[in-house]
Amino acid sequence: MIMPDVRAAASLAAITLVLSLAIVTGARAADDCVDCHSKITPNAVSDWEISAHSGEDVGCRDCHRGRHKSAADVDRLRTVTADTCGRCHEERLEQFSAGKHALAWASVEAMPTTHALPMSLAHGMKGCGGCHKLGLKSDEVVEQLKAEGSVFGHASCDACHTRHTFSVVEARQPQACQTCHMGFDHPQWEMWSASKHGVRYLLKQNGTLPETTSAPSCQTCHMVGGDHEVRTAWGFLAVRLPLPEDEQWAADQVTILKALGVLDPDGNPTARLDVVKAADVARLTQEDFDRERDKMLAVCGQCHSDNFARAELAKADDLIREADHLLAQAIREIASLYEDGILDKPESYAHAYPDLLTFHDAPTGIEQRLFEMHLKHRMRAFQGAFHANPDYALWYGWSEMIRDLQHIREEARELRERHAGRGD
Repeated sequence: MIMPDVRAAASLAAITLVLSLAIVTGARAADDCVDCHSKITPNAVSDWEISAHSGEDVGCRDCHRGRHKSAADVDRLRTVTADTCGRCHEERLEQFSAGKHALAWASVEAMPTTHALPMSLAHGMKGCGGCHKLGLKSDEVVEQLKAEGSVFGHASCDACHTRHTFSVVEARQPQACQTCHMGFDHPQWEMWSASKHGVRYLLKQNGTLPETTSAPSCQTCHMVGGDHEVRTAWGFLAVRLPLPEDEQWAADQVTILKALGVLDPDGNPTARLDVVKAADVARLTQEDFDRERDKMLAVCGQCHSDNFARAELAKADDLIREADHLLAQAIREIASLYEDGILDKPESYAHAYPDLLTFHDAPTGIEQRLFEMHLKHRMRAFQGAFHANPDYALWYGWSEMIRDLQHIREEARELRERHAGRGD
């Protein structure tokens, strides 16, 4: 008769053996990957070897899953997505999923003309898709992208924690944001890095200033405490609800909302408003705006008085009002050309207003000027103010909008004169 303690010991030994075999098998699997890829993609292996994943025995197949033995059967491997990372990093995935970065892919897909871009610029990741690949995607979307020939990663997390180091230290540096947050329509890197905030941080990075120097990075203001939600009070396009109490500003914002296609000519919501809501690019209640504004004030309060912080943010709000008045006048100028039959309104435009979301697909020179005024110069005006960069707010932003409006008025006058000269 076998005594209970003997049976227990035998069971424990069996469990230990099974676990040991599993560990050895896993280690062999990882070794197989490393042995092969050390020859084929050696730098990917060396990145993994210095990663925290490697130190925690998180191997290739823990993330990629599936078994493959050559380039001919790589389709057996599962594409890594944010959900893959969420198996271990559940809290960060939850935060990311609630924020605007999670909707980056959805927002670019919702734009009315991005489908017309060459595949190399969209799904090929050389244009909009290069940054907007960030975002949650269903397995069906991932499979569709693979079928279309996209071989770029779709993990989302690896946009900031780049493969295969997946470094937290890297993702905390402002340069992690630089690749996407720069250039034509949102040069936040240029604004921040040339501001006093950015200069102090970069001087701290290169050792000119001591490590204890107070200097905010992108993450300091937009990812407080490492929160991956990442959103702002005004949102991407600096439009919001409820409308301002200032009557002129409210009228100007209504005009802009009509040109964005979220309101019809009578001021009623359109189906595109649902897209804006789904993409979370604007704050649509006072409570939502106040919550994000209060978060920012708390960050500013780490270095500045509350009065100073509120005053500076209010100045940036005021600049949005000034920029909106310039843009609204330009929109109305072009809408009147449609109304008077001087400029042909594209059939694709749902309403009698220029469509600001057609971007570079705007059909005429005067509408192209409006596109630049909206997406390039207005962005620089208000974002330059919030990023404490005077040159961007004034010369690259507001001043350019003044010139845009003048050009649009002059071209509108010439179009009217030519139209009258034809006797139409």
